[in-house]
Amino acid sequence: MHRFCVGLHIKERQNMANKQKILIVDDDENIAELISLYMTKECFETKIVYDGESALREINSFAPDLILLDLMLPGIDGYQVCREVRQKSQTPIIMLSAKGEVFDKVLGLELGADDYLEKPFDTKELIARVKAVLRRYKAVAPAEPTSDSKQVSYPNLTINLTNYSVIYNNKTVEMPPKELELLYFLAASPNHVYTREQLLDQIWGYEYIGDTRTVDVHIKRLREKIKDHETWRIATIWGVGYKFEVKD
Repeated sequence: MHRFCVGLHIKERQNMANKQKILIVDDDENIAELISLYMTKECFETKIVYDGESALREINSFAPDLILLDLMLPGIDGYQVCREVRQKSQTPIIMLSAKGEVFDKVLGLELGADDYLEKPFDTKELIARVKAVLRRYKAVAPAEPTSDSKQVSYPNLTINLTNYSVIYNNKTVEMPPKELELLYFLAASPNHVYTREQLLDQIWGYEYIGDTRTVDVHIKRLREKIKDHETWRIATIWGVGYKFEVKD
């Protein structure tokens, strides 16, 4: 495995145990092995499983830093795996699928996936997306509570990015990570108008090749959970984008 790590210094070799781990979930052995080979060349530690039930078991024992998840799996499909993972973990998920319809991509993102890559894919693009998602996750991953916790509060609404929680009308509101990150990003800059493209870049990353309708879908779901308040609301700026509007 070490021979793939080009230019790796002795000190880095001694830290191999600290490599980031990727769980590859795909019932196609050839594709899974190919992905593992390229991820190993990039100095990731990998583990392959071929069905959804095995994936759910390995998430606890292998503790991956990122999951590459095929949708068409025997038994429990990728959508259900993603749904169950999100009930207990914020581990980044990139969905891999031959399904290229907008509906399939949006559904995957709504369930909590961080990115969606259509098969067949270029291995260089896959590697770039893996690294981009890991960078974003590291930047916003829940940390130990500190005085610098990322939190914004308004009447009847508190959004905490440190522990990924939303309290609305004194009740905890469950939502996927991307919905929460989008709500926090808007609320952290009240009355600032963002275009759909800017929000797509900020929340999903500039490497994400997606449709701006993804933003609209997430805003719609936020509005279903967080209703307008007399002093604040998620406002649509027609022809432009969105803002978290706060009234004086």
